Parts: sequence; C-alpha cells; structure tokens
Amino acid sequence: MLPLLLASSSAYRRELLARLRLPFTWASPDLDEQRLPDEPAVELVRRLARQKAEALAASHPQHLIIGSDQVAVLGEQILGKPHTFDRACEQLLEASGQQVTFLTGLALLNSATGHCQVDCVPFTVTMRELDRERVERYVAAEQPLDCAGSFKAEGLGVSLFQSTHGCDATSLIGLPLIRLVDMLTREGVVVP
Repeated sequence: MLPLLLASSSAYRRELLARLRLPFTWASPDLDEQRLPDEPAVELVRRLARQKAEALAASHPQHLIIGSDQVAVLGEQILGKPHTFDRACEQLLEASGQQVTFLTGLALLNSATGHCQVDCVPFTVTMRELDRERVERYVAAEQPLDCAGSFKAEGLGVSLFQSTHGCDATSLIGLPLIRLVDMLTREGVVVP
C-alpha cells in the first residue's frame, strides 16, 4: 500500500482519519482558496479538494493523498469560516430556523499514477430557532471561529440542530469517511 497523506492542517480531519486505523502523515498545502467568479459551491469544494491533493503531489510522489474542503450553504449564500466572534454570531442568527447544507469536497490522488477520484458529499442540518443570547453563549463556549457555518457538530453544535439529513455524518465534520473508504478500496487499500 502506498503511504497515506492528508493534505490538511485541520485537527478535526486528522481525528476523523485516525478512526480508520491506517497509518498516515499530514501536511498543509499552500493554496489560494478563493472562490472563482460565479463558481457553484459544489464545484468550489470539488476543485479545492483536488487542488489540495495536487499541491502536495510533487513533494510526495509515491502517496495516496487525501484532499478535502467544506463550505456551508444557506439558500444561495456560501458561509465560510467566520474568523471573528461577531461574524460567527451573525452566521448563526442568519441560519436560525433554516436549513444549512454542508458540502464537503473529497479527493484521493494516487501521486504515483496521477489517478484522482473526486466527489462532493452533502449533509443538511435544520437549525433550531435561535436567539442572540443563546448564540452568544454557544460561540463563547465553543469558539467555532475556524468552522464553516460557525458551529462544531462534534461538540455543543448539536444543541443548535433540530434535525440532520445525509448519508455520511462524518462529512459534517469535514472528512466523509464512508466515501473515503470507497475511494481507498478502489486503490487497493483494505479497511479494516
């Protein structure tokens, strides 16, 4: 088996990948993650996942490289990482009582052959009706400033949900393991 490399500095993605009990290393790709003009959200995450994997191919020529990218979509608006307390509160208040769809792009690049599998895994969350006080308490407690949509599903973020719908709950955290296992299997990796 070729060594696995996670093209991400995300601690959340590393924790998820560790669940598969496969040895892996990780490196952060240096990449401009700006959306192209009029680029649909699905294409954005697919493109960025692939580019993250490709960015490390030259320095890791005999690897299976995993790239992933995620955005949250509210209506037609793409919600990125808020980076500030105030923006996180704004995002959550905008999402109150609404459906937010998380789109997670996933790529698996065999840098030895150049073969790349790419997909997008959606997961939808219906948010509870939220008021400013609840939102501010949540943001203060969790500090979800580096999370698309301003919440951590693996923590207190679930208290903001009314319901969820999707085929792979790990995609909500940023690395769809069910789809990744399918891709790894096609590359000859046996899990477990």
